[in-house]
Amino acid sequence: MTPLETSLLESVRAWKAFRLLVVGDFMLDQALSGDAERLSPDAPVPVLAVRNSSATTDTPGGAGNVAVFAAALGGVVHCVGVVGNDAEGGLLSAALSRSGCGTRGLVVDSARPTTTKRSLIGRAQHRHPQKMFRIDVESREPLSAEIQSRLFAAIDEHLGACDVVCLEDYRKGVCSPELCRRLIDRCRERNIPVLVDPAPIDDYGCYRGATVITPNRSEAERATGHSIDASHAVEGSRVMAARLLNELELEAVVITLDKDGALLQTKDSIAEHLPTVARQVYDVTGAGDMVLAVLAGAVANGMPWTEGVTLANIAAGLEVEVFGVRAISLAEIQAQLLTIAHVSAGKLRSRADLLIELAAHRAAGRTIVMTNGCFDIFHMGHAASLREAKGLGDILVVGVNCDEQVRASKGADRPVNTQSDRAELLGELSSVDYVIIFNEPTAEELVRAIRPEVYVKGGDYVGKEVTESAVVKTYGGKTVFVGVRQGLSTSALVSRVRERFVAGGNSFPP
Repeated sequence: MTPLETSLLESVRAWKAFRLLVVGDFMLDQALSGDAERLSPDAPVPVLAVRNSSATTDTPGGAGNVAVFAAALGGVVHCVGVVGNDAEGGLLSAALSRSGCGTRGLVVDSARPTTTKRSLIGRAQHRHPQKMFRIDVESREPLSAEIQSRLFAAIDEHLGACDVVCLEDYRKGVCSPELCRRLIDRCRERNIPVLVDPAPIDDYGCYRGATVITPNRSEAERATGHSIDASHAVEGSRVMAARLLNELELEAVVITLDKDGALLQTKDSIAEHLPTVARQVYDVTGAGDMVLAVLAGAVANGMPWTEGVTLANIAAGLEVEVFGVRAISLAEIQAQLLTIAHVSAGKLRSRADLLIELAAHRAAGRTIVMTNGCFDIFHMGHAASLREAKGLGDILVVGVNCDEQVRASKGADRPVNTQSDRAELLGELSSVDYVIIFNEPTAEELVRAIRPEVYVKGGDYVGKEVTESAVVKTYGGKTVFVGVRQGLSTSALVSRVRERFVAGGNSFPP
């Protein structure tokens, strides 16, 4: 692992809950899904056939994305913004509450609608869903003096109980120059970091004095009037970042560059390009909001800027691989970081790292299967059992007895192969996802830690006491016995080799 990867892993393992205030333009994202398999007979437009009553989903959008993402990362989140006195406002508040976000700071303004984005999502011939059309219901009129006053009161109510503030500006009326200035001034008085995701506007003067600003490349170009060529995005961004840093009196600037990662410029160091892992991009919706949420958690946890932006890059990469917007858990980010760090380390894991990666698989709805054994001299019986075990779920974890325990149970002449060799061989099998070496006489403690939904033993254990099964029952898992190939075992192979060796007139060591 690189020093940065090592430091990142240590920081993420020490990650603590944080208190976040999100101020900005909260929206409701509504998606109506169906099948788009024909054109209308009266116009050359696709027809969306809605098949069931659950085809409509309501999720937070805009600043709501930041709030929900931060809550999934362990943040205690309070929201300050504006909703209309309408059904959509109720749906938005309910969706935020379900995600664990405080909504007492959402001010109801009867003079405007709740900002709502309605998308029609079609699937053709059972392929991936695609956005067909979007309808925006919104007002960009300035807020009345009364509503602004209520917003300031909500900010003052929550400001003293937060570690960091996120300002999410979509230019829907909430983030007026006056609100931005007063919020930043109050945060500076209390030494509370302010992270700004800016609107696509020409002048960023209203954000002056914030801690960090996170525009994408096109937003930075507009705000600085500096157009750059796509082939020189990194070098061109250095000029824009330096200008924004100095003119706005910031501590840091993070310009996101899509597939090129991000450029970080701080007041204490030269600009640093932080590349990202190449992704199969499916939907970029929410990527910028994910960057802000992760960066907020990183700042609250005292992480250096380089670590925080790198972690935000990883999280945004996971976000663009899913359709629509989905909160990425800290476990998933940790698992991705471990995957990057272990890219050349094969499938062998420490117990701590394995538990992190398995938590991410569970968050994605995958079933964990576990089996264990010595696997001293690998044979077709082993291969068949592992293949059958993998078929019982999505992720197969194989526990391998350490050398000391093999000697204790099999004899002084065992194992034939060392634990590292046995683990490496198992890691080459496509049916095996993870390998872990354990030191205890039985796998009870390992099962208790991993808690597989399915625990697998060979058919030769049917009718025998399986000590691990009692542990599996305690959390509602199940033990499954897979088929056994008669005559195929490591002990039988060793005996056969010994007999043939001795029959040839040789002396075989005991």
